[in-house]
Amino acid sequence: MSLNLTILGCHSATPRVNAHPTSQYLEINNRHFLIDCGEGTQRQMRKYKIGFSKINHIFISHLHGDHFFGLIGLISTFGILNREKDLHIYGPKGIKEVTVLQLKLSKSWTKYNIVFHELSSNESELIFEDDKVSVHTIPLSHRVYTNGYLFTEKPKLKKLHIENIKQYDEIDTCDYHNLKAGKDFILSSGEVIPNLKLTIEPSKPKSFAFCSDTEYKPDIVPIIKDVDVLYHEATFLKDREDLCDKTKHSTAEQAASIASQANVGKLIIGHYSSRYNNINDFKNEAQTVFENVELAEAGKRYSIDSFPIQVLN
Repeated sequence: MSLNLTILGCHSATPRVNAHPTSQYLEINNRHFLIDCGEGTQRQMRKYKIGFSKINHIFISHLHGDHFFGLIGLISTFGILNREKDLHIYGPKGIKEVTVLQLKLSKSWTKYNIVFHELSSNESELIFEDDKVSVHTIPLSHRVYTNGYLFTEKPKLKKLHIENIKQYDEIDTCDYHNLKAGKDFILSSGEVIPNLKLTIEPSKPKSFAFCSDTEYKPDIVPIIKDVDVLYHEATFLKDREDLCDKTKHSTAEQAASIASQANVGKLIIGHYSSRYNNINDFKNEAQTVFENVELAEAGKRYSIDSFPIQVLN
């Protein structure tokens, strides 16, 4: 499967018995990313069988405790587990200072390298790229400098239509690479065999957008346009929309409006305020604007190898 998302925590403010602060584990095109690291994240990783050794890149949205207080513990545990691979941490300017200070004072120096990528731009920028995945920032509007993150598969090569290829003796295996790259094949007679006849179009690259704490910010819509899955915070219901200006958070209805404007495939909402007892009210409110809504819940896992998205547990 090319994109799996596991919710490790999805509530706001302080952790409670059955309410864990924000953290998500994303598998996309055989890459493994941790997004935010609220208190208790490593416990949740163990509970839901997330392999510690798979995590090489951690993305922190902002420096409010419910989004990064679990980071120093996880870094320390990596050391106890004799980690050797570099760990890359992406986050706002200041993430290095606060992390290094904690390591120094607790005498928890690691044997592996920690590579910090501190962010300060108010424009969307490419911060990670390899041959399979790219990651861009999504500038958000909160009480402190905050980014969301857009994870996108790299386009795949075309697949070969072997049955059609067999009709032409002149096409050899050495020609396959050019066919996958989209080139037509020219026979010795000069006849051009269109690439479309010899190949099968690959599936559309999968994408996931993570929009952490933010007030309603419609100018992010062009950045996340047509993503397969959007996670967007929904701290309040419309009845307390007055608190959004003060706290720089969003309502479920506002999150759904962003999803609708961006034409996303599926919206996942979370970061619920503890003042609400029934989180189904968030889904009901969001669905008045956008139909394809899921509630984030700790332990819930989504697969999007094929549409529609399947909720695995």
